[in-house]
Amino acid sequence: MPRIVKCGLIQATNACGTDEKIETIREANIEKHLGYIDQAGQQGVQILCMQEIFTGPYFCAEQNKRWYDAVEAIPNGPTTKLMQEYAKRYQMVIIVPLYEEEGTGIYYNTAAVIDADGRYLGKYRKNHIPHTAPGFWEKFYFKPGNLGYPVFETRYARVGVYICYDRHFPEGARELGLNGAEIVFNPSATVAGLSEYLWKLEQPAHAVANGYFIAAINRVGYEAPWNIGEFYGQSYFCNPRGQFLATAVRDKDALITAELDLDQIREVRNTWQFFRDRRPETYSGIAKL
Repeated sequence: MPRIVKCGLIQATNACGTDEKIETIREANIEKHLGYIDQAGQQGVQILCMQEIFTGPYFCAEQNKRWYDAVEAIPNGPTTKLMQEYAKRYQMVIIVPLYEEEGTGIYYNTAAVIDADGRYLGKYRKNHIPHTAPGFWEKFYFKPGNLGYPVFETRYARVGVYICYDRHFPEGARELGLNGAEIVFNPSATVAGLSEYLWKLEQPAHAVANGYFIAAINRVGYEAPWNIGEFYGQSYFCNPRGQFLATAVRDKDALITAELDLDQIREVRNTWQFFRDRRPETYSGIAKL
């Protein structure tokens, strides 16, 4: 029997003004996404992922302590608990990107992974944290991840997570493959400009180099008052050959779905024996530089 997994990605505009109370912003964005989660459940989606810190705007466009109040605990915070209920309702694995509080003043850019029976499986914390002008002041908000590159054994597939800026670093993408990932989800918040041409270049390259599927998610629209650029959507799935299976439009909220044939991983890896032919004993210099 072929191993076919139906996956979904949600790309969306921020649901309300950034000058509203933090709790109001969170509630508005969650309510907006719940509609798409219901839609995904009705369409039989088995694994679903939202965009980077989906409960609010991309507040890293400024350095403002106000946004520290957007944090919540994982797994004991309200959003993770709510998503556990929806995962169980629809028998759907849900990847939940959130602004995580581990302790007072200890905050991470994180994605919780919930299995199809509602069980919390664990989390990935973004390892590579940018701090560049204009408008990507992430070191003001996030500690670098400290959980490595975990792969989660879900009901439907072995899933890895890489978050936004991580995608520029092939080392972690390779670790995810070596750790057994079959699908790597990359929830992002990226704007038009210098790196847009890389959006459909780097991650298909990771898919080819490591023989797995990539699911890349980007938010949509302009976010006032910062207006650092257009979040250009174009969420997509690509296969282990680097071929695009489905791509969302640039400027619209959307649930995008694709059926991934996981048997293709073995076929591709048996053709391109990159894991057999790699020479880790010759790469020691990478960690020293």
